[in-house]
Amino acid sequence: MIKTVACIKWGSRYGPEFANRLYRSVVRNITGHLRFICFTDNPLGLDRAIETHPLPPINLPDRVEWTPWRKLSFWQDPLAELSGDVLALDLDLIITGSLDDFFSIQPGEYCVIENWTQRGKGIGNTSVYRFPVSRYKHIFDRFNAEPDKVLNEFRIEQQYISHFIPEQVFWPHEWCLSFKHSLLPRFPLNWFKMPTLTPDARIVAFTGHPDPDEALEGKWSAPFHKRFYKHVLPTPWIAEHWR
Repeated sequence: MIKTVACIKWGSRYGPEFANRLYRSVVRNITGHLRFICFTDNPLGLDRAIETHPLPPINLPDRVEWTPWRKLSFWQDPLAELSGDVLALDLDLIITGSLDDFFSIQPGEYCVIENWTQRGKGIGNTSVYRFPVSRYKHIFDRFNAEPDKVLNEFRIEQQYISHFIPEQVFWPHEWCLSFKHSLLPRFPLNWFKMPTLTPDARIVAFTGHPDPDEALEGKWSAPFHKRFYKHVLPTPWIAEHWR
């Protein structure tokens, strides 16, 4: 079985090193035949082993053109001649354990993180999700036909997806952790205690700030008036996995 992993890179926030590190991390933590794809507006600097495709077309209003709403383009059919299950990974995460089980759990279903800050509300977090190509094309078609209507009804794309796929399957909680919400000690302990990686974690997601490179060095890009509680100590275990 071919295990297909896809990411999407646009704009300038994440350079090619993020996609390259993600690719190398996937290779280290997966067995069998891998197909790794990066959809991007700029393939310059990407590892030659990464299969690249242009950003999939999508009808995005200017105000959300370079936001995570662009990830809805993965739900169109056809999508770069892909088929079967595709594991979609954000660029701002690190892989700390085997990915094989992400392909064996409930094949053919939409699997996603249960959003760490909305447990019990049926909301997925699309930092890590697996989707069956073409099965839920209505997710894309509905948005593409009336994007402003969808944007007026839903604040972020993952809420929109969860609303129209109520049968979504959540990954086991211990597999996918949030650096901020799962590992970072709460204020004021974050000033004195380094985030600790749990042994069962497979993926650590860095939503917003700090990014992996910032947390590695103990930096947090935050407004001045928030820096007293938005603080992280240098976290050296990131370097072991993000390379």
